[in-house]
Amino acid sequence: MNLFKNLDKNVLSLGIAIIAIAIAGALILTNESSGQFLDKIKSFTSGGMSKEDLAKKGIDYINNNVLSGQKAVLVDVSEESGLVKVKISIEGKEFDSYMTKDGKLLFPESIKLEETSDSGNQPANNPPNQPTKTKADVVKADKAELDAYIVSQCPFGLQMQRALNDVVNSAPSLTQNIKVRYIGSISNGRVIAMHGDAEAQENFRQICIREEQASKYWSYVSCYIKAGDTAGCLTSAGIDNNKLNGCTSDKNRGLVYAKEDFDLNAKYDIKGSPTLVLNNQVASEFDFGGRTSEALKTLICYGSKNESKDCSKTLNTVQAATSFSETYSKPGNSVNSGANNVNCNPA
Repeated sequence: MNLFKNLDKNVLSLGIAIIAIAIAGALILTNESSGQFLDKIKSFTSGGMSKEDLAKKGIDYINNNVLSGQKAVLVDVSEESGLVKVKISIEGKEFDSYMTKDGKLLFPESIKLEETSDSGNQPANNPPNQPTKTKADVVKADKAELDAYIVSQCPFGLQMQRALNDVVNSAPSLTQNIKVRYIGSISNGRVIAMHGDAEAQENFRQICIREEQASKYWSYVSCYIKAGDTAGCLTSAGIDNNKLNGCTSDKNRGLVYAKEDFDLNAKYDIKGSPTLVLNNQVASEFDFGGRTSEALKTLICYGSKNESKDCSKTLNTVQAATSFSETYSKPGNSVNSGANNVNCNPA
């Protein structure tokens, strides 16, 4: 997916966050060999780089690997408050970001404490993104169906599963409206995923649990998203391993389920994890508040002709934590966690 497709709508508030997280996601999550990964990390984070070289390296990577049809231009690089300040221009819009001098951390924005005298009244966790669409913008169905397309080892895919799991726990009547699907393909009788075989096998495992042990799917996922402990979560969720192994080894079962997901990938042109499809139309969670359980609940309820009683509940408005996390949101979780349309994308 083109991360900057809706640049004009979002650049004023969250554009630089997209750049920051996309760099990290693209570096860490591309489908490369471990040697290429280490070389890229080493070259990008080497402590001996000058601030000019560091800024140029970041701009080059953005233009070569992130942007499509647009170009980021380095406007200026300087030092401020012990950090390297990088000013970037995209289609005439300028953004300031800050990097540590060793090149290991990039801050998509800064808060000048001396100018925020009322900051003590702000919540420690991030506020919700402001919704830009309403109920009238959503196509309705007798039974709304929200399909979330993910891969199981993408930080943002895990973030989506975490927010959906909170919906399942907090508004259980909406569970019937949710289905997690997986992004991938089949080659020579094996499931393929964007981040390698371990992810492909986990995707396949979750597909089989979803299809043949549906009542245990969310129990397994709610455990897996904490630390990725597959073996422990199979046990704690009470998964029937014989049935699971039968599904993954029988091409007339597991591969059939997986092919259904992958055929839908093509139908909806799914490329980024996560991507939402509501009532057969691609939808953006950020039009309704972000990757929060409240936003996802809102999407389902807006898409339903007959709303569930759980639609009157207010769920979590904090952005769910990315990657593996023991809790719904991590301490200090910022508004830029999973900022607009930041996904895991194929190389």
